[in-house]
Amino acid sequence: MSDNRARIFFGSELRRMREQGGLTGKQLADALGCTPQWISTMESGRKVSEQSAHDLDTYFKTDGIFHRLWKLASEIEIDPVLPPGFAEYSTREKRADSIHVYNALLISGLFQTEDYARSVFRDVDQAAADNFICKRMERREILFKENAPRVWLTLDESALHRVIGDREITRNQLTYLLECGRRPNILLNIVPWNAGYHAGLAGSFTILGFNDGTNIAYTESAGEGMLFENPVRVTSYVVRYELLKAYALPVEESRALISRVLESL
Repeated sequence: MSDNRARIFFGSELRRMREQGGLTGKQLADALGCTPQWISTMESGRKVSEQSAHDLDTYFKTDGIFHRLWKLASEIEIDPVLPPGFAEYSTREKRADSIHVYNALLISGLFQTEDYARSVFRDVDQAAADNFICKRMERREILFKENAPRVWLTLDESALHRVIGDREITRNQLTYLLECGRRPNILLNIVPWNAGYHAGLAGSFTILGFNDGTNIAYTESAGEGMLFENPVRVTSYVVRYELLKAYALPVEESRALISRVLESL
């Protein structure tokens, strides 16, 4: 965590302003209502918080400088969380006219509720997780915008049964999934457990289609993201999607299966 330059700069600026004001760490801590240890932690660049950033801006009358540094540090923390290739993918996703998604283990990030997403990223640094989840929630807006892309979401049934966070969070997630599935631009299919082996078991992936007739594919494995534009590689994912769709239940049966899983939680 010590390599976050924005957080380190936050700490050095805090130390500089404290010393410039002739304050000890304890005096500043008393003024802010925290501990001297917390002041030391911030000054060392190990950790900062949004509330402390606001408090420092108020105390030193710095017109939001500390909060802006906190925000920058939080954004930098996201970099190790995002798989390589995802930043480019998310930019392309906003311009896509069609999206084909297959997920084998979890509900797709594009369809996650905030609590479900927070449970997925529970082991990530809090500030980074908050920022990342905020961006994930903003990302969902493409599903509801004017001229929204046509989206085909196919899930393995195991993703429905896996309790993420707790049962209430999972119930709310499945309820939200059903709501999304009722939108005219979203088609939802489930590959049932009894389908046996199918092409989707090789891993999750997404195919983005554009109005010029081109497609790109994106997949993640062991924390590594890969974006494919080569027509041969992309076509292999298109074929895989068509193959696994042959094992998926029709839309109404898929909704019924989600409802049954929801009732069982």
